[in-house]
Amino acid sequence: MLASQAFADESRWLQGKHVELQALDKITARIATIEAEVGMPLQYGSLQITVHGCTYRPPTLPPEIAAFMEVRTVDHNDVVADEAIFSGWMFASSPAVNALEHPVYDVTVLACRKD
Repeated sequence: MLASQAFADESRWLQGKHVELQALDKITARIATIEAEVGMPLQYGSLQITVHGCTYRPPTLPPEIAAFMEVRTVDHNDVVADEAIFSGWMFASSPAVNALEHPVYDVTVLACRKD
């Protein structure tokens, strides 16, 4: 691959530092909007969500937002599970492509921002 092609491919995605997630509690039917900082774990209900990275397309390209996330369960004693129940990329435009499968919660990506 030529250096100019590599640069062109890298410019198609911009890196963000903050992610906006939407979480649905299927039991109560409540929807929450959650702000997450890349690299900082947060807890929502019995889930610990860590966003390891987020990217978005510049305005000149078709819109897309993606976040690489890891989700672990947290028990009643606030002990975080060793094994993740989800680890992968989630896409805002196609949440079903790689979705969190959990009996109580749904989590989707809404936005990725630099600020």
